[in-house]
Parts: sequence; C-alpha cells; structure tokens
Amino acid sequence: MKIGVISVTNQGDLIANKLWDFLDIKLFSKNNIEDFAIKKITEELMESYEALIFIASTGIAVRSIAPFLKGKAVDPAVLVIDSSAKFVISLASGHLGGANELTLKIANILGAQPVITTATDNLGVTAPDIVAKENNLVIDDLKKAKYIAAKLVEGKKVAFIDDKGVIAIPKGYTDRIEEAKGIVYVTNKLQGYEVKLNIQDLKLIRRNIILGIGCRRDFDTEKMQKTVREVLEENNIDIRSVSVIATAEVKKDEKAIIELAKTLNSELKIFTLEQIENIEDKYQGSDFVKKSIGVRAVCEPCVELSGGRLLTGKIRCDGMTICIGESEE
Repeated sequence: MKIGVISVTNQGDLIANKLWDFLDIKLFSKNNIEDFAIKKITEELMESYEALIFIASTGIAVRSIAPFLKGKAVDPAVLVIDSSAKFVISLASGHLGGANELTLKIANILGAQPVITTATDNLGVTAPDIVAKENNLVIDDLKKAKYIAAKLVEGKKVAFIDDKGVIAIPKGYTDRIEEAKGIVYVTNKLQGYEVKLNIQDLKLIRRNIILGIGCRRDFDTEKMQKTVREVLEENNIDIRSVSVIATAEVKKDEKAIIELAKTLNSELKIFTLEQIENIEDKYQGSDFVKKSIGVRAVCEPCVELSGGRLLTGKIRCDGMTICIGESEE
C-alpha cells in the first residue's frame, strides 16, 4: 500500500519516523517543504496514493480532504494520528479503502488506541463491502450494500448465499432465506436470486470467468467488445466476472484483444503455440487456422491452459471465436 503522511509539527515528524520501519510511507512535512500548502498536497495524495495519514488534529484533516472526496468506492483510506500518538482514527474509506485495517495495524505499531466508528465493526458483524474485499468480489450496487449493512446494524436477518458454496457464512448472516429481510448472494451469473425473491438483494460478483479468444487479424475493437457482451448475456454470465482473457502468442499484439482486457480490467494471458499444440487434439480444430497461425484451435486450449473448466465449446462469431471457462475454486 502506497501511503502518504502529512505532518504539521516536529512531534508529528518523530511519529512518522516510527512508522518508516514498518510501512511504505512518504512524509510530507511542514518542516521540510517550502511554501507548505496542505490542501494542495492533500489533493495530490488523494489522487495518487492508496492511503493518507494526517498527524494533526481531526479538524485539519477533515477540512483538508472535504473538497476532494468522491465516494467510498474510489477514495483512499484516510487516517488521523494525534500529536501524542495516543489515538489512531479511521476517518474515511474504512472498509473498501482499508482505513479500518490500517488503523489497527498502526495502532499496534505505536501502542496507541484505535478509533473505529463504523457500526458493523463495532457490533461484530461483517459489512457486505468487507465480504467483497476479502473475497475479491465486485459489489453490484453500493446503495444496496448500504441498505444491507443498515439491516445488519438493526439486528435484522440477512441471508447469505454463495452459489458455489465456498465462502463461509460471514458473521451476522444466516442461510435461512425464509426469515431474512435481505439477501446477499455471490455468483458470476447475470440473472440470479433477484428475480426469484421479494426482498432486498445484493449481488456480489465472483471474478472467475476466463475467456479464450481467437480472431482474424486487425479485428475491430468495438465489434469484439460488443460480441463478447452479447455472448456472455446469452450464457447468463455477468461481464464483470471476467478475470482473464487468454489467447495465442500470435495474437499478443492484437489491439482488439488488448483493449478488451483493459476494458474488463482482466489479466491478459498469452500462450505459446507449443503449449497449445500439446493439448489441441482434445478440441475440434480447423485446417484453415492451422495453416494461418500454426495450431488447429485457440480459444478452448487457452481456457484450459489458464486453469479453467470449459463452460462452453468454441463459439464462432463472424471472424472471431470465444470459449467461456470458469477457474477452479
């Protein structure tokens, strides 16, 4: 975690020095920076750092960050340490930004009292955004996540369903849907429990879908992205669940594939022709593809080589082929 520390006193600098041995921090001290402008520094750190620590009063921190807060999904963790290092306060982005976790770590380093005010933490229940963060899940709707967290704080029953059955039921949840006032479900499906139940639902999206991709040379970028969306919808797969785009080495510079991986925030995996040749006989191949690039099949072998279980065979889509796979849990 890239951490920026803003200090406004000599004592603050000494506290920062204690953190240096344990954390990757960069100090922005009033004592060392000419024309020290705290709001300008704060703006820069809010944009480029994962966490921001003020060794100052809470008032200074609040006034400094207020103009630059965008939302809990994108804001960095913000902490405050008092000048005596008695308290470490989680100020903003406690869950998704990791401020609560960092607060506990720094309090332990300094021998200070951690101050965490998020209700779910204090009541011993697990907020849905923490469930998402700990399991690399995508939150479908932050407003719904807030509603579910509120129900947990009120002591209401919230059901938790993982359609793969691999994530244990978090603290404060139940597996009894019939008595629940809300439901959190984990899936990679586009349509799921929300069309079956008459209670507030929150989908957490599992990122375990692998797409094997093959295409003709200089394939149109927009067409590929449109085709992928359509194919995933037809197979009831949420596009946000795609974690890997896999293809052959001869396509490593194909702009459409590179842009697809970027758009979906997915890892791009490239496999050699030799790797593909070792397993291509398992799949229906093409003499034309063999003549063109040296192997008979691309998309299915690339899914297998990525550690995936095939959910579909080869899907031909006007100049490109797609295979959908699912990584093993």
